[in-house]
Amino acid sequence: MNSFEELCLKVSHNIDAKEQRIRSRTEQEQVRFNYAVTYLLTDLWKKHFTHRDNHSSIQKNKNYYSALQIYHDPNLTYRMIIQAFDGLQKLNLILVTKEGHYDRIKMEGSLTRFKATDDLSELFDELDSHPAVTLNPNINANTILLRNIVDGRRTLVTYQEDKDTELWRDNLKKINTCFSQHMIDLRIKDEEYQSLQERLLMDNDKEPIDLTQKVLVRIFINNSFADGGRFYRGWWQNVPSEYRPYITINSKLTQEHDYSQLNPNMIYSLYNHELGSEDAYTRVLGPEHRETVKEAFNAMFQANTELNSKPSKLNLDEVGMSWRELREAILNAHKPIRNLFFTGLGNRLQFEDSIIAESIMLQFAKMDYPALPIHDSFIMHHAFGNSGELEEAMRRAFYERFNRDIGISRELVTTHSISEINKNEDLSDVFKADGPYSLYNKRNDLWFSKNR
Repeated sequence: MNSFEELCLKVSHNIDAKEQRIRSRTEQEQVRFNYAVTYLLTDLWKKHFTHRDNHSSIQKNKNYYSALQIYHDPNLTYRMIIQAFDGLQKLNLILVTKEGHYDRIKMEGSLTRFKATDDLSELFDELDSHPAVTLNPNINANTILLRNIVDGRRTLVTYQEDKDTELWRDNLKKINTCFSQHMIDLRIKDEEYQSLQERLLMDNDKEPIDLTQKVLVRIFINNSFADGGRFYRGWWQNVPSEYRPYITINSKLTQEHDYSQLNPNMIYSLYNHELGSEDAYTRVLGPEHRETVKEAFNAMFQANTELNSKPSKLNLDEVGMSWRELREAILNAHKPIRNLFFTGLGNRLQFEDSIIAESIMLQFAKMDYPALPIHDSFIMHHAFGNSGELEEAMRRAFYERFNRDIGISRELVTTHSISEINKNEDLSDVFKADGPYSLYNKRNDLWFSKNR
């Protein structure tokens, strides 16, 4: 068995044989059943290449597949997904690790979780490819998501299409099409890759790296298309900042450029005030506490109340003042916009930076060059950083939105260059099939073989 497609067809056939059905499925039912088997095996295959403890989950609530049709895959039905799931269990290919439940009183529950058995893992190991190379993302899926808070929980809500949602979806389809046609990878040693996956698996706010996840979605919040709108679900957005310099595109080194003081610049521009030349954050307590002030500043703009209590994730141990004192210091340092704090303006700012991000990504996608977003920064092939093209595109996008100039930070530009690699590493070892980079090299060799 050499291909994933062949594996899926064989498993579907084996389930059919195991079931001994009295009535055969109709042609349409068989197509949807095969689709459900492939859907489950696809997720299991991807989890196989992230971490063996990164389990899959299945929604067993029948209503889930009929509600909010705007978001759901029409080819995936409740009856067929359950039959496929049961069939995989009968073939000893999956093992349920946690049964799902739902508490009707608390209106809370959890999904059924499962993982590949050793038998299925062996079948995956026999395949001659990698999910990031073989699997084609669904470019036609709905990528414009609207959320609201219902019963204290964030949940997707339906919406009526209009010219804005249609344009946003069309633009994002162009961007995602570009991304899907390139190999976006992380060039670190095999053993470090595995330890990073374990670290991400233990982080409640992160997910292990899934190199197949190159399709972005745009998430709006508060049941409003004027709030949020940022781009999410690219695997590179999950990577801790210290690893981002090692992201490659088609095996080429990258650079990351970041907007300087984006939120303060947007706020001052929106309300026609001058930010001035002094850094918006260092002007409060000096450069040594810049990151703490930045975090507090953004929390104060995100909040709808005056935040009498310290934000839970803010660490004040090294600042030497209370939360009330820090809050007042920030307000005094930004007197022209003092009345704008604690008004929930942060959600509006997210919409503004998403418009800028869309403009930048779309510009390069039309030329078939991925500009990978991390909210207010972008990762591209190093040539676009060296030539100044990325920086110019970022400046122009901001100016077109606010009619003002803004600085671009080079703090996050990659610290490893081709010359440093030549100096510090043996290239004959880096690019051979085995050795410390064997997993990275194998993935990229497969990609180039497929796209040669």
